[in-house]
Amino acid sequence: MKIVFRTDASVQIGAGHVMRCLTLADTLRQQGAECTFVCRSHEGNFSDVIRECGHQVIALAVGQPIESRAKKTWPEHAAWLGTDWVIDATQTQQAIGSQTVDWLIVDHYALDHRWEHSMRTYCKHLMVIDDLADRLHDCDLLLDQNFGRNPQDYSQLTPDTTIKLIGAQHALLRPEFAALREASLARRSHPQLKHLLITMGGVDKDNVTSKVLMALRQCALPDSCDITVIMGSGAPWFADVQMQAKQMPWPTQVLFNVKNMAEVMASSDLAIGAAGSSSWERCCLGLPTLVMVLAENQRKTAMQLDGIGAARLVSGAQGEALINALDEAFFDFTKNQAALRKMVDASMHITNGLGAQLVSAQIQSSTLSNTGSL
Repeated sequence: MKIVFRTDASVQIGAGHVMRCLTLADTLRQQGAECTFVCRSHEGNFSDVIRECGHQVIALAVGQPIESRAKKTWPEHAAWLGTDWVIDATQTQQAIGSQTVDWLIVDHYALDHRWEHSMRTYCKHLMVIDDLADRLHDCDLLLDQNFGRNPQDYSQLTPDTTIKLIGAQHALLRPEFAALREASLARRSHPQLKHLLITMGGVDKDNVTSKVLMALRQCALPDSCDITVIMGSGAPWFADVQMQAKQMPWPTQVLFNVKNMAEVMASSDLAIGAAGSSSWERCCLGLPTLVMVLAENQRKTAMQLDGIGAARLVSGAQGEALINALDEAFFDFTKNQAALRKMVDASMHITNGLGAQLVSAQIQSSTLSNTGSL
């Protein structure tokens, strides 16, 4: 199969869309597929990361910025595209070329049914990865990996024939998370608080990591605790975070562009993290989490996880509110290990880490049923 992904990363968008597409691409490649990414060269793009993983990248130039809702019919996140959807569609068609690809997979909040419909003659099948359920789609397969999402949320947004893969059991996680799941859960049979992990996504454009570190200096963490901070290759505040880490009362290391995230998470006792796609990584490993909302589209996920006890929502983003929320959580966890254990039990049932295999199998099944061969 020949598969093209249309997705972007940037300081504004973050890294999550590219990273989950990359996970799916790696899984499909193991099944013999040839995957190509079409990405616009925004500031903070992840094209080099994609190439390092062995996939081709066709880069689109950044156009003139547009204002979100410049037209009432445009998607809420239209400005994230960096151009209008017609130009983007034309450039993507040129990138694909004259050979019809087996699948076009689009993961972009700025694109909707009009862009997708315009691409129909360039692909045999079209898949959309979405989280918002806020716009119409023209696709054969739709994936929304969010916990608490229902197929009915897309009933008026997709054709009747669209196959919908809904829920966190389909979360696109790299295979090492499933591989380390059993060992990670086993070490949490007697929870403790000795290793704290901080991870605010691949970009953290608002430097929330530094705000968390500053708040932690006012909190009552156990003396024996150590801290690991993870930052992505597109993080613009790396030097600032390193400076903050040197001033911490506890041993604090800052890791950049980590390749063994599953191993780091499995060895951690508690995480402070954004409510993005890494939420499913933490759930797979049963890692208790103080979750923060860094973008409005993360709020529903954070509230859902908090509601069932799979994470604890930290509502304050900075200052005294953040200090108080963190301090209260640490007090509860150090005095009551059962609270950590309940969070482990609640989170571990959300996903087992095999979502990429499920999605890959559906792609192959849909290909067979429509063409008779791969």
